Amino acid sequence: MRETDVIDAPRSSSDAIAEVLIADIKAGRQPKGEPLPTERELSERFDASRPTVRAALSQMQMRGYLEAQPGHRPRASSPSLDSILRGAADHIRDILGDAEAGAHLEQMRQFIETGAARAATMRADTVHLAKLNEALTRNAEAIGTPDFAQTDIAFHRALVSVVGNPILLTLHDMFVSRLFADRPPVADPIANDRISHEEHRAIYTAILDGDVAAATDVMEAHLARSLRRRLKAAALGSQAPAAPQA
Repeated sequence: MRETDVIDAPRSSSDAIAEVLIADIKAGRQPKGEPLPTERELSERFDASRPTVRAALSQMQMRGYLEAQPGHRPRASSPSLDSILRGAADHIRDILGDAEAGAHLEQMRQFIETGAARAATMRADTVHLAKLNEALTRNAEAIGTPDFAQTDIAFHRALVSVVGNPILLTLHDMFVSRLFADRPPVADPIANDRISHEEHRAIYTAILDGDVAAATDVMEAHLARSLRRRLKAAALGSQAPAAPQA
């Protein structure tokens, strides 16, 4: 396919530019890992405005053909599950805004982890159980320390990994870490850590007992408590008095 054929295609200019650049990467004309030409050079090549070129580059990043870092020219890449999902996540946050995106992420997390608790109860083998137990032990040892959040994430990750679905695990790795990073502070962190750990222990015990109802009920309550705390913090923040006018 000639470049002019793509540019003349009945699609938006950004779509056409993205297709040409992706074709260059696939054919090896634009080596993977190497920086793309500057926006100015691309604008001249395609006789397009810089906003149109930026839209094309954004589309390429979302499709996994571009790696972008602040302060550096974007580099050619090849699609991977992780890069595609990360690009989509950035666009979701841009479209919805942090507050609405956060609410949707919490809902998605509840679906994934409640299903994971159910699946783990029915199919966890000795290796899975050993990993869950190890994560639970580290979680207990980290109570009251800055490491608790990471051990919390690790326990939930070990649970989701039982499902054996790489897409779910990638989504969990991306979004749950973001939720933990943005979680509101609590008045008594040690007490909150202990509550979370006891809920983790109850989930693990239900899995050992093969009690699907108990495992899913405790997980739902565990995640609902986290969501209520986030919503309460948001409500209190919106009620804060306005700064005095100068």
